[in-house]
Amino acid sequence: MSSIPEYMTAKHRECDEFFSEAESAVADKNWPLALAKWQMFASELTEHLAQEEDVLFPQFEQATGMTAGPTQVMRMEHQQMRALVQSLDNALAAKEKDEYLGLSETLMVMMQQHNMKEEMMLYPMMAQHLSDGDQLIEGFKSSEVA
Repeated sequence: MSSIPEYMTAKHRECDEFFSEAESAVADKNWPLALAKWQMFASELTEHLAQEEDVLFPQFEQATGMTAGPTQVMRMEHQQMRALVQSLDNALAAKEKDEYLGLSETLMVMMQQHNMKEEMMLYPMMAQHLSDGDQLIEGFKSSEVA
């Protein structure tokens, strides 16, 4: 069984790996590989954000009564990331290497800062306050596509 911090941090690393592979493929102008890796990243990110926003955040807010705290900040940052992902989608579709690489640098910094906040503060708080955290993670695992 995985804890919330272990599982969600591992998911951050998976997203980071796909993101890095897409960026490398764009730098090499290997557009088919870039698109494949980008789609893997976007899919993982979408699933990860949904797990947080649809399950973990509401459970945490209910358990703690904190609705205007860290989860609100994380949701705002998720929206900023989604906007950058859309811009990156457009740059990739247009095969705009320089535009893509500039935007990817911005998104990478944003994700690093965001992930650190979740991994160092929010996930440990969730593990402390959500008595069914392990069961939630097992549910996430069972819904993963192999």
